[in-house]
Amino acid sequence: MSVPLALLGLLEREPSHGYDLKRDYDTFFGRGKPLPFGQVYSTLGRLARDGKVTAGQSEPGDGPDRKRYAITPLGTREVEAWLAEPVAAEPYLQTVLFTKVVLALMLGRDAAGYLDLQRATHLRRMREFTQIKQNGSLTDALLADHGMFHLEADLRWIDVTQARLGALAAMVRNS
Repeated sequence: MSVPLALLGLLEREPSHGYDLKRDYDTFFGRGKPLPFGQVYSTLGRLARDGKVTAGQSEPGDGPDRKRYAITPLGTREVEAWLAEPVAAEPYLQTVLFTKVVLALMLGRDAAGYLDLQRATHLRRMREFTQIKQNGSLTDALLADHGMFHLEADLRWIDVTQARLGALAAMVRNS
């Protein structure tokens, strides 16, 4: 996730204080990993330095004085370009999962047992996502669907790899 571009997009919607940006970021994009306040303000500082946002005058508030940030035309153009660009459709060809299976085979360890353990871990996570979908907001449900689809692909890979484990073991040992 590009934090600077997400903050720019939130600012294009409306000028905001750093606190409000953090709240909105955490609500929509920070599932399980809220954005630290320090990162919000350091990112806003870099965006201001680069001419993509402007900081208004300090305003008194309930706590310390706050600045309202607004996006500049340069920032708006950057958000437009980013939104028009598709996310790379790159397969994950060198994953930790694959590496562990190959190393287990190379070292004479139980790769099938590892795959069984990984399957159980994926299924447990999918049950958690199902709970999120049943009890959460639409945003939560869509993010849970995204996670579940990735886990389903991993489970298919685990099944295919388990079926080919003998051939993979032979190849690894002969290398």
